[in-house]
Amino acid sequence: MIRIAKPTFGEQEKEAVCKVIDSGMLVSGAEVAEFERAFAAYIGARHGIGTSSGTTALEVAFRALGIGAGDKVLTTPFSFIASSNSILYVGASPVYADVDPNTFNIDPDKAEEALKSTPGIRAILVVHLFGRCCDMDAFSALARKYNVRLVEDCAQSHGAEWQGRKAGSWGDISCFSFYPTKNLATGEGGMIMTDNDELAKKCRLLINHGMEVKYYHDIIGYNYRMTNIVGAIGLCQLSKLPAMNANRKKAAQYYDANIKNELIITPAQHEGHIYHQYTLRVKNRLRDTFLKYLSNKEIGYGVFYPLTIPKQKCYAAFDFNKVYPSADMLTEQVVSIPVHPSLTEDEIRTVAGAVNAFNGQ
Repeated sequence: MIRIAKPTFGEQEKEAVCKVIDSGMLVSGAEVAEFERAFAAYIGARHGIGTSSGTTALEVAFRALGIGAGDKVLTTPFSFIASSNSILYVGASPVYADVDPNTFNIDPDKAEEALKSTPGIRAILVVHLFGRCCDMDAFSALARKYNVRLVEDCAQSHGAEWQGRKAGSWGDISCFSFYPTKNLATGEGGMIMTDNDELAKKCRLLINHGMEVKYYHDIIGYNYRMTNIVGAIGLCQLSKLPAMNANRKKAAQYYDANIKNELIITPAQHEGHIYHQYTLRVKNRLRDTFLKYLSNKEIGYGVFYPLTIPKQKCYAAFDFNKVYPSADMLTEQVVSIPVHPSLTEDEIRTVAGAVNAFNGQ
């Protein structure tokens, strides 16, 4: 079986974890602080604040920005649900703009339409989906024009770039996830990035029960801290990240050059793409047939995502527009094939060959 994802943990990570365990210091400590510093330097941000997950990072980011009840946040309907849930957690409401079907990301023109027509929007949350950056020139301009905050969800874009500048370095604040399938994986954990000193200070209070001095609680906070075990693994993974992303790109370039099937649309190419996923579009309503075909060939796949967020059952009670033509089309077409950095050349060729041999039967 050629797996859709495979975390690349080795002896370096095992030794780092054992060192933390032997130290007896398992909670926030030196490893977390060093990981925060090193990852912030890699992204190009002044501050990194380690959290328990990418989801808690997003929630804290909105709280630090003062986004709350009665506010609205413009975002994409085509993403993992944590993007929108984090808005709801703080009492705000998501507002959706359709995506560009060629990039899978929120369409800047549709975003501006929403900004013009919807009062009360205080922030834009862009999601750099599948490892490809949104058009950050356009969204930076929109944030300035409409005087709203710009938040980046970088859960799938560790090292991705727009115009030579890394995802996570554009917005007022940005958030990363280190879930096992991510380009940089620690098991769980997340990170907030910002250049703003006051936002960073507020985030640190929020993740640690509102404490700057132990047992003196300045605000009501949360237990969203990163552990030293996560920090230690993160440092190991960060040292490997450029090479792992290069391997993903190498596999993607082979697919780009060699997948030739009239029933399949390969993803639009972009220099800064780091291919968290390599996501195909299957034409003629043949996606489910294609999934069965891949299973029979013992090739792993993922459908990210089978529903838009507004159509999820848990959102049924909300009065959200549920029709987004481009996003709706994608939910019926997308399928991601293996692109993780542990793939062998034979496996990459096997996957491409199988995709080419699919005839809709």
